Amino acid sequence: MHVNTNPIVPGFHPDPTVCRVGDDYYLANSSFEYFPGVPVLHSRDLITWEQIGNALDRPSQLTVTPGREGASCGVYAPTLRHHDGEFWLVTTAREDVMKGHLIVRASDPAGPWSDPVHTTGAIGIDPDLAWDDDGTCYLTYSFPGGIHQAVIDPATGKLLSEPRPLWAGTGLAHTEGPHLYRRGAYWYLLVAEGGTGPGHGVCVARSASPTGPWEPHPANPILSHRSVEHPVQNAGHGDLVELPDGTWAMVHLGVRPAGSFPESHVNGRETFLTGVDWVDDWPVVVEDRYDVPPAATAFDDTFMGPALHPRWISPGVDPRAFTALHPDGLRLSPGRPADSRDAVRLLAVRTRDASWTATTTVVSGDAALVVRIDDAHWAGVQRVGGTLSARAVIGPLDQILATTENIPTRCPLAVRAVANTEQFSFAKGPDDLHLGYLDGAEFHTLATIDGRYFSTEVAGGFTGRVVGVEALGGEAVVGRFGYGPN
Repeated sequence: MHVNTNPIVPGFHPDPTVCRVGDDYYLANSSFEYFPGVPVLHSRDLITWEQIGNALDRPSQLTVTPGREGASCGVYAPTLRHHDGEFWLVTTAREDVMKGHLIVRASDPAGPWSDPVHTTGAIGIDPDLAWDDDGTCYLTYSFPGGIHQAVIDPATGKLLSEPRPLWAGTGLAHTEGPHLYRRGAYWYLLVAEGGTGPGHGVCVARSASPTGPWEPHPANPILSHRSVEHPVQNAGHGDLVELPDGTWAMVHLGVRPAGSFPESHVNGRETFLTGVDWVDDWPVVVEDRYDVPPAATAFDDTFMGPALHPRWISPGVDPRAFTALHPDGLRLSPGRPADSRDAVRLLAVRTRDASWTATTTVVSGDAALVVRIDDAHWAGVQRVGGTLSARAVIGPLDQILATTENIPTRCPLAVRAVANTEQFSFAKGPDDLHLGYLDGAEFHTLATIDGRYFSTEVAGGFTGRVVGVEALGGEAVVGRFGYGPN
């Protein structure tokens, strides 16, 4: 059996949900404090994916909060489904959790999506929508103590029944992320259990009715990498999809930890793929069914299009509110003061590789290129006037690591992550971050810092690294932004 280590969607794409329409597959993920929310991707083969939009891309659809307190808030796990000619997406927005879950719909998954309706009276996280043959729509979601369910009108969000406990799970911690399916004579309830860490896993139960009672799979959890030597850890939070030929597959999240014990992961929870067989009317995970090559992650953006590519996100603010096309590239409205720690208008993308380089050319103004987990865990290189500085913020610590003068503005700012592959060391983080600039094709390092300080294990939370650019103090114009694996 080969061990597949490559995600189908690398870099901070957690809590995957998938549906199929004909020969086309669509996938969505959690996005937490980043705007726009809920990336939507398309594939024809379940392996190669392209982002086609974001489901929540207007302030009328989504509230997110900037700053340290906003980190890992925002949008929690969604469910994406196609029913009666429309795409439906249900999710939970942390800032509006007391309104219930939000539901949006669209005829085209690339958008636009509708303004949300809320399931007032059904409060929890990780909602799912499923329809019975007679059109009854079930809202199934996680609530303290297990999984709850109510019948709803998805067009209005109105509850048509009182929420009730559905299943408490198998006894593992944090029963959440439910998905409800019909196959043959049975309904299946797929859940995440064990917490989204080393104990994570996927469990399943079945019933003759969508309302239970539930018979747990005799081999639960059907997927988990806890306590085994596997390069992908924290595997869990799955969603099933039937292929046109009648076979099945499952997407799930996982992380790729690296470095010295106890290892760290930096790109967040990513989306992976497994096969699924059915044995005695139970799903059985087949982890080696798909041979997934490394995803194509490189891009070079000169900002010449009519709008920003949907890959661009910002913590706590809509990127369209502070960017504008400019004859020389992209104009950024004033961001944080150069000596401030907290991002104000950071235009960023998810980092997606173990080793990578990001560069940006600053045409005018002062700007910074930073890699960050949150406002208390980031590093970058800043250009202020004629001075370039390498800077790191780690919790309460804020330090200028190095400076240099009179570097031409034609020289792009650059950040490079280099994975540590040394196996016999107790002093290595998952990678080293090199902060500097390019002169021609040559990378000049101002400072190098251990990447573990910008990992989830240090920073906490549910997200992963992003890398992006922000104007400092006044307006700035960036001519291009490039990212690619080393």
